[in-house]
Amino acid sequence: MHFRNRKNQSGQAVLIVLLSLSVVLIVILYILSRSITDISLSSKEEDSLRAFSAAEAGIERALVIGNNIPSTGLNDATFNATVTGFAQGSTSAVFPIPLKSGESAIFWFIGHNADGTLGCTTESCFTGNQARFCWGDDNTTDNPAVEISIYYKVGSEYRIHRKMLDPLGGRTSNNDAPGINCQINGENFEYNDTYSFAGLSNLQFATVKILYNDTIAHKVAIDTLGTGNLPSQGVKVNSNGSFADANRSIEVYQLHPEIPPIFANVLYSGSGITK
Repeated sequence: MHFRNRKNQSGQAVLIVLLSLSVVLIVILYILSRSITDISLSSKEEDSLRAFSAAEAGIERALVIGNNIPSTGLNDATFNATVTGFAQGSTSAVFPIPLKSGESAIFWFIGHNADGTLGCTTESCFTGNQARFCWGDDNTTDNPAVEISIYYKVGSEYRIHRKMLDPLGGRTSNNDAPGINCQINGENFEYNDTYSFAGLSNLQFATVKILYNDTIAHKVAIDTLGTGNLPSQGVKVNSNGSFADANRSIEVYQLHPEIPPIFANVLYSGSGITK
C-alpha cells in the first residue's frame, strides 16, 4: 500500500512537470510570436516611410523639372511622378483648398503662355457665356456667403463685374439668394449660382471669396455648363513611391499665382493708385 502511494505521487509529479513545461512553452511561443510580429511591423513601417520619402522626392523633382519624370532609384526606393495641367481642357474644376472666411479661390478664363504671359497662344482660353459657381459643404449649417468677381478686359482697360450671394440675406449689401444643391466632379455642395457673362468681353479670371464661415473651411467649384473648356488652373503632380512591398502616393497642386488684392482697388480708382 505504501508502494502504491509513492507511485501515484511520482505520476502526479510527472504530470505537474509536463503541465509546467507546457505553460512555459506557451509563454515562450507567445513571446516569440509577439517579437516576430513587432519586428515585421517595424520593418513594414520603415518600408512605408522610405516609400513615402521616395514619393516626396518625386514631388520635389517634378516641381523643378516639370513633365516627363521617369521612375528613378533612391537608395533602393523608386518613385514615378507625373505632371498634368489642373482642369486643363475641362468644363469644371473644384478648387483643391478649402477656404475660411475672407479667403478666395481664383478660376482662370485666360491661359498662361509658355513664356509666362497671359494669352491664348499655348492653350485655348475659355469663350463661354456663363458658368455655375458652387460652394459650401453638403448639408452645412454654416450658411457661408460668397462674393463672386468677374475680371474682364475692354481694350486695354480691366474691369470688374461683381455679385454678392448670401443664403441668409441681410449680412451683405446688394446680395442675391443662391440656389441650393449642386454637384461638380462627384462632390456635393450646398449652394450654387449661375453667372451670366453676357456683355462681358475678353474674360480674364473669376475670384470667389467666401464669407461668414469662421470655424469651418469650405470648398468652392466652377462648372461652365458645357459652354466652353477651361484653360489650365495650374499643375497637379502625382507621385508614387515604392520600397520593398510598400507603396505610397502623394498628390500636390501648384496653382497659378494669385492677383494681389490691391489690383481690385486699382480698378475702382478712376485716376489709379500711385505710391
